Amino acid sequence: MTKSFYITTPIYYVNGRPHIGHAYTTIAADAVARYQRARGREVFFLTGTDEHGQKVLEKAQSRGMTPLAHADDMVETAWKPVMERLGITHDIFMRTTERFHVECVKAVLQKLYDQDQLYKDSYEGWYSPSAERFWTEKDLVDGKCPDTGQAVYQVQESNWFFKMSQWQGALVRHIEENPGFIRPENRRNEVLGFLRKPLGDLCISRPKARMSWGIDLPFDDDFVTYVWFDALLNYASAVGYRPSGTEDWKRRWPADVQLVGKDILTTHAVYWMTMLLALDLPLPGTLFAHGWWVAADGQKMSKSLGNTVEVDLLIDGFGVDALRYFLLREIAFGGDGQFTYDGFLVRYNADLANDLGNLAHRGLSMTGNWLGGVVPAHERDTGLEAPVAALLAQVVPRYDAAFEALDLQGALVAVGELVRAGNKYIDDSKPWALNRDGDVAGLRTVLRTVLELAHAAAALLLPVMPWKAAELLAKLGRSVDDANETLRRWRADGAALDALAPGATLTVGDPLFPRHRELPPGIAAELDRLRALAVELEAAAPTPEPPKKQKPAKKKAPEPPAEIAYEDFAKLALRTGRVLSAERHPSADRLLVLQVDIGEERPRQIVAGIASRFAPDDLVGRTVVVVANLAPAMLRGVQSQGMILAAGAEQVIDLVTVAAEPGETVR
Repeated sequence: MTKSFYITTPIYYVNGRPHIGHAYTTIAADAVARYQRARGREVFFLTGTDEHGQKVLEKAQSRGMTPLAHADDMVETAWKPVMERLGITHDIFMRTTERFHVECVKAVLQKLYDQDQLYKDSYEGWYSPSAERFWTEKDLVDGKCPDTGQAVYQVQESNWFFKMSQWQGALVRHIEENPGFIRPENRRNEVLGFLRKPLGDLCISRPKARMSWGIDLPFDDDFVTYVWFDALLNYASAVGYRPSGTEDWKRRWPADVQLVGKDILTTHAVYWMTMLLALDLPLPGTLFAHGWWVAADGQKMSKSLGNTVEVDLLIDGFGVDALRYFLLREIAFGGDGQFTYDGFLVRYNADLANDLGNLAHRGLSMTGNWLGGVVPAHERDTGLEAPVAALLAQVVPRYDAAFEALDLQGALVAVGELVRAGNKYIDDSKPWALNRDGDVAGLRTVLRTVLELAHAAAALLLPVMPWKAAELLAKLGRSVDDANETLRRWRADGAALDALAPGATLTVGDPLFPRHRELPPGIAAELDRLRALAVELEAAAPTPEPPKKQKPAKKKAPEPPAEIAYEDFAKLALRTGRVLSAERHPSADRLLVLQVDIGEERPRQIVAGIASRFAPDDLVGRTVVVVANLAPAMLRGVQSQGMILAAGAEQVIDLVTVAAEPGETVR
């Protein structure tokens, strides 16, 4: 029995429309699922909605509906339509109100009860309705819920508990023995840190007298199941798991990859995994917790603040492929990213309109104008083909390794290098000059090479941009199946510029990604709304008390910098670089170790003394300025291959950043 590749997103609350965070997780999972299908694997991809619990009950009551009617309405009018618009190819849209899931939850509860894994006890503590969980006094932050910042209230009641603490040691051993189990590395360390403290037992019920919307406990009619215990079991119920059922579900279980946002890491890494250990079920291969998209001012996006990103506006203005590309290319998967509409426009124009769109349209239009609009044969090397052929042979395995490692940004960076090399090849080979001089053999070779590079880029981009990549393939006379078959052959025999059949008819058509000189009208209007809201919020904010008068301290004037000749300054090679990853120095608290893409074949490792100002996650995805021609130096035992520019004297204030692709010269 061959096991299928099983990937899951969290299941999302049905209380509102999908936002950019939901889109990010689900698009990432979809890209991985499409990639694995293209590799020939059977894939099972789960996403869906979480429909029980107090928040759902309260929302339904506010709408004058039953909880189930509210959930039905939100699924059909919001969640499923948005998933379809985003191009999500899930194999099951899971709903926790499905009968088969309810039966599975009850069977699991009965099994754990029979195994003496559940017990009833009285409890007194602080309950957070917004997080739907209990907290101890020491957990609270300023007397409020540490997860949501909302009010809590004291509850004393009887409940049922799962002996989660019994499985703490086994879970720690599994994490330590399987380095790739929880990723990225900083999240693994976060979970291990949590598990170094005593782990309590988990309250897995709610009294019906207080909250009735949930799955009944099979052994106590006075209680329903805690929403998280119910929801987590969806990953197993969806593939057919039943404690006393058949073995068919093992064709899919365990999950190969479970994607979650970092805010629900603990519930998945601790609650879910101890539940599986208690059930004697294999743990998933990888639990990957990605970061958040935050607003332009660095705040977490919030409906109450009105700073959420309108996914529909981005699709209307730029197309769904551009949205999918931006979310997976802009930041390293695992880190946080700051979203701005202007940043989206810059990335769209730079990568899609200028680079990919330019490569494809130049190749197609020149072939149409000068060679009759059919794929030419390779006739005579110009001396410039070997480097791009060698790059393609390197890019395909790099792309595969990145996708397998869930480095989705890294996979797209590799494709981007190929596209930029294709445009440079056009500039260097000058097909317009070959055409002018009547060098037909050279012209055919050059345009054949350009078309092959466009084909390779389209084939590799299919998991991320399925419609635009398929459109480009069609212009080249190829289908999606053709392209995937070529990739399989390249993986077996080595990638080569040999996919297109000479004589095949080409279609020029319109550019794939028309350049936008400004934001589309709908987004411009949304920005105006956000600016007006910011002014309104600032006006409503309480006026701070004036600071007490203090005698100003005498500030020593800074020494004027020593003058140097321009020739000395010109020796510095300043390049733009994008931070791919960041971690703390193993033996120096003030230093961070960065991996920075400056447009070279491999990232540069740079050690920077900026830990007092930045956490590692703050840096991933930022474009910085690198002094690229410094001699390598060892800093507390770690090699540094350059410097990054920062502002500040004794204390770092900020980094020098620019809006440009990695590898650009800073003048």
